[in-house]
Amino acid sequence: MILKPSEARNFYDRFGTKQDAQSFYEDAALDDLIAHASFSEAKKVFEFGCGTGRFAARLLSEHLPGEASYFGCDLSRTMVDLATERLSIYEDRARVLQSDGTVLFHVPDYSVDRVISTYVLDLMTETDIEKFFLEAYRILNMGGKVCLVGLTKGVTLLSKIVATIWASVFRLRASLVGGCRPISVEQYINPNYWETVYRNVVIAFGVPSEVLVARVKHSAHGNTAGGQPAARPARG
Repeated sequence: MILKPSEARNFYDRFGTKQDAQSFYEDAALDDLIAHASFSEAKKVFEFGCGTGRFAARLLSEHLPGEASYFGCDLSRTMVDLATERLSIYEDRARVLQSDGTVLFHVPDYSVDRVISTYVLDLMTETDIEKFFLEAYRILNMGGKVCLVGLTKGVTLLSKIVATIWASVFRLRASLVGGCRPISVEQYINPNYWETVYRNVVIAFGVPSEVLVARVKHSAHGNTAGGQPAARPARG
């Protein structure tokens, strides 16, 4: 069963700095995302679920333009505090706030170039994932990109075994795996409003991660009521 926001907050408040220990399987997928998301062209970035700020610090120090600004949020107070401390050297360019668990971005319409979320959507309900894409569509500039990484289904024998075991543990007790489970985010991409720029499954230590970059379609952006597309039901 998917963790409630309060349960997820309590878990990651306790998990704290141990989050960075997951870099052994996360970094390869994050490297792949960086290679295909054109962060060097982004002037404003929003991250949903910033964790300890490790990825944000990497982007600000190595990949974003010097004048780029970053805004991140996280459900966990511990994570927000860790990220704030880590990004303090970029205080004029970066800020982090705690979210209340709702999928609502406190960002103006059409105001950012990249929306990032890594290893977060695999904690969320299908309804909230659809809300995430609605919000990402709303706040992205024309031609802006949503940049995602998350646990997914395996594509090799070893990764299929790992994903199956992970999913079984999740069903038994979701908190044992931090509320995460293998999913395919690609199924939530509405081709009427998004163009998939890049998708790949990266396997590290047997753990499969989906890397997905999608761009707002020029012809669709701003043409629907409220600037948002209708949510698309998940495909099988």
